[in-house]
Amino acid sequence: MADFVRADSAGGGRALGRIVVYGLLILVALYYLMPLFVMLTTSIKTLEEIRAGNLIALPGTVTFEAWAKAWGSVCTGADCSGLKNNFWSSVSFVLPAVVISTLIGAFNGYVLTLWRFKGSDLLFTTMLVGCFIPFQVVLLPMAQTLGWLGLANTTSGLVFVHVVYGLAFTTLFFRNFYVSVPEEMVKAARIDGAGFFTIFWRIILPLSPPIIVVCVIWQFTQIWNDFLFGVVFSGGDRQPITVALNNLVNTSTGVKEYNVDMAAAIIAALPTLFVYIVAGKYFVRGLTAGSVKG
Repeated sequence: MADFVRADSAGGGRALGRIVVYGLLILVALYYLMPLFVMLTTSIKTLEEIRAGNLIALPGTVTFEAWAKAWGSVCTGADCSGLKNNFWSSVSFVLPAVVISTLIGAFNGYVLTLWRFKGSDLLFTTMLVGCFIPFQVVLLPMAQTLGWLGLANTTSGLVFVHVVYGLAFTTLFFRNFYVSVPEEMVKAARIDGAGFFTIFWRIILPLSPPIIVVCVIWQFTQIWNDFLFGVVFSGGDRQPITVALNNLVNTSTGVKEYNVDMAAAIIAALPTLFVYIVAGKYFVRGLTAGSVKG
């Protein structure tokens, strides 16, 4: 009987602890989701309701006019400014920059782990330093380089900038992942007559989806959300969406349209949110996949 009472008491204690943990998690989730809730509800309210209503109140009248104006589908007089052109401008350089930097990072990691050479550790350490260089340090040398190459204020120039700056990170990710690949596998492939590139394409890359997902999420987020490189190395319709969002929010032509600003901010954040929803569960898994060798 005493054992039953103790077991029942222990079970009740675990249940109470679980309730407390879940309660705290719900409170933390609500705390972090509240700004998103305010942004979303504000974006579908009218200006009159925003001025007169409570900040966290649900909209009395739902309207998507602010979303249409933020996107650029609705013109106010001669003003047809929106994020549409800049959104597709961001897509046009983010996707190739992510693909190129990920492929080169995979190649670098492959060479630095499975085809080691004299000075490879020094080269890796030198590249690793690039992870800690602030954006501001490279602005002038990068601008001069883009001028020499004839890529200033071009989409190709932005692709080049983000590929160069992202290589340190992608190389680090792939190198740490490939450390866990058995060297015997590569040696066996060499004995069978496989060459340098055959081993890379036929053996190493098929093992790499977890770390590829990590690099894609990392690079996509960093490049899409970048503001400094976009505002310095681009102009006009080629500016990324982050620069256009800043211009839209900080440009006042009379009445401040908070609903349009909120809709524009959500539009700018949707691609990264989508990437994390689709592939976020693989991010931590990919980061830890190469942490243990063997």
